[in-house]
Amino acid sequence: MPSYDYVCTQCRHPFTARHGMTEPAPGCPHCGGAVERAFLVAPAVHGAMARGREAAVRSLIPAGTKGGHGPKCPCCH
Repeated sequence: MPSYDYVCTQCRHPFTARHGMTEPAPGCPHCGGAVERAFLVAPAVHGAMARGREAAVRSLIPAGTKGGHGPKCPCCH
C-alpha cells in the first residue's frame, strides 16, 4: 500500500498517510480539516537507475568545469 504526503489546508499540519490509490484522502489528524497532496521531495533512486540518472546529470555539465557553474567559477576549478 503506497504512502502519501499531505498538508492540511486549514492548520498547515504536514503528515503521511498510507492508503490505496483509489481511496479518498483522509482528514487532517490534527484538526480534522481538508487536506491536499504535498510533493515534498523526489523519491530516492538506487542501483542501476541512480547510475543512469547521475550519468544524465553529468552530461549536462559543460566540459572543463567540475560543478557546472562556469569556467571562471572559483569553486569549480
